Amino acid sequence: MGSIDKIKKRIFIFIFIPILIVIPFITDDLMLRLIASLVLVIYVAFIIFLRDSITKNSLEDEVESRPDLFEDEKEPPRPTEKFDTDSGEDFKIISPTKNIEVITAENFGPSINQGRKDFFKPPDFKKNFEKIVLEELPEDVNQDEQFGFVLEKILSVVKDSFMAHTAAFFWYNKNRKRLTLERFISSSQQITMQKFDLEDDILGKIIQKEEPELLTDISPNAEIDVIRYYSAAQGIKSFVGVPLFYGKTLMGVLALDSKVNDAFGIEQIYSLGRIVRVISVIISLFEEKFSETQSEQRLKTLLNVLNYDKKFDSETNLHQLIETSIHSLIDWDAFTFVTYYPSEQKFKTTKIINKTSLKYVGENLEIDLTGTLVGRAVLSATPVKIDDTSVTEIPRFTKSEDVSFDGSFLAIPLVYDDQNYGVLCFESLKKNVYSNSEVSYIRSATKIFAFLLHSYSTINILKGLLSVDVETKALNYDSFIARFTVDLVRSKELELQGAVVLVQIDEFLEQESLFEGNPFPKVLRTVAQIIRDEMTPLNLFGRISEKTFAIYFFNTSPKDVFLWAEKLRIKIARKPIAVVSKQTTFTVSMGVATTTNKTDVQEIMTNAELALKKALEKGGNTVKSIS
Repeated sequence: MGSIDKIKKRIFIFIFIPILIVIPFITDDLMLRLIASLVLVIYVAFIIFLRDSITKNSLEDEVESRPDLFEDEKEPPRPTEKFDTDSGEDFKIISPTKNIEVITAENFGPSINQGRKDFFKPPDFKKNFEKIVLEELPEDVNQDEQFGFVLEKILSVVKDSFMAHTAAFFWYNKNRKRLTLERFISSSQQITMQKFDLEDDILGKIIQKEEPELLTDISPNAEIDVIRYYSAAQGIKSFVGVPLFYGKTLMGVLALDSKVNDAFGIEQIYSLGRIVRVISVIISLFEEKFSETQSEQRLKTLLNVLNYDKKFDSETNLHQLIETSIHSLIDWDAFTFVTYYPSEQKFKTTKIINKTSLKYVGENLEIDLTGTLVGRAVLSATPVKIDDTSVTEIPRFTKSEDVSFDGSFLAIPLVYDDQNYGVLCFESLKKNVYSNSEVSYIRSATKIFAFLLHSYSTINILKGLLSVDVETKALNYDSFIARFTVDLVRSKELELQGAVVLVQIDEFLEQESLFEGNPFPKVLRTVAQIIRDEMTPLNLFGRISEKTFAIYFFNTSPKDVFLWAEKLRIKIARKPIAVVSKQTTFTVSMGVATTTNKTDVQEIMTNAELALKKALEKGGNTVKSIS
């Protein structure tokens, strides 16, 4: 309302000015003209004076109400004239106590906000930053994939720092004179992972001269010919590329491009030189780490093969050991174990492991020794290495195989003492994977497998020639049955009584956790010795299975045999057996069957097994008999 009243007053004051101006023009009286003119001058002068006075007063009032306003525009205080006073005539103005600001050790220090400008933080600022700095390496990946992950992060930083359109890294294969695009970060979707033959383009010049190259103004017509890693023209105007050296050998190229003219210069080349030096150091660290890790894994594998706890009781156990060991010896996508079968005199596939979804061969496939890669390894007793299976028409295993693999193939024959026991076949989807030095190492390392197969085969042959069990010195199954058959015929002709006893060690799996190793071998030998101590020269003693013994009593009544079995059961149960640093007891179950007037060995053994089964059904540590 106050502003409206002021406007009304101003309109009322200024409305007299037009009237005073019009009066001299509408009257002819000179006196009235002079009076009107004089009043007009006085009136205007009064208005101007009144306006300046009001403005000054309003400003002074505002300054008084806001002493900090126009503080910088105040005049500096004038120096006052100083007068000397007589002694005792000076005076001091005593003011009320007030806080004086003083900088001390407690409040000395730079201001937090000094020279700082707060920036806008989005709500997910911390979350996004932690996602970047705490990003973990991918799990279950090999060395190449780990290096690719690190390289991709470096390229991302380089692209953003140099404001490039694309940042790419290429490996250089000197033998094949070929560049391979390893990783790239680009604003374009028209780049594919591919290989480039060495030509006279910008990348080829970097390789040939082994020095950086810089292009500042690429014409649209020449772009496709100069820059070949795009599938279509992108409008690239600038390019810079620097070589990467590992040791003193050129190993790769780091390349950047931009859609802006003169985007790169000498300074950028020097900066990229420092970056490729960092990449080469990272490569050396990865190589060192990989070498140490691979050496440790290979050593652990070989030591595991020689573990004294390993028992090769069957070919299945031996093949399982070989299958487990090869996982850490070499990289592969498909593994095939080819075994020699002496009875058939043929080589067949025994174990197939295919990590891919591609079609591969199956188990129990007979190998063609002529015209195949594996057959060549068998006949020559020499490793066969194919760097690129797509360029050879020779089949791997058989001439009729249907395999959709393309990559590297390696066949290592297992030869010991001029005898071939099988072939280890490795296949990778990558080409040129297996080097000559790696083949030499695998060939030497797998000699232990050939020796194990040779030992297992030799032991089986020797066991076939023995009539006793190696562990217990009892007759083996075949020898016991042969001797038992002769004694049965003799006993029937002489009309003598007899009986057979089957002794089986009761299960003690729940006690295995009490011992550091497997207690069964010690228990087996102890039980066999106790049985042997209770026998007479007329008895036959044999081991017919892993935990079962058989004792034949010639010219002894079944009743006396039953009493002998009961006595033996008690003696074994009371006998403490020391295993490692602990002692415990074990029990046996027995089945007794008569042999009087019988010559059918299988019938007698079946009756004894039925009696043993009844003893086991009673919970063990029992003797049962069948007439």
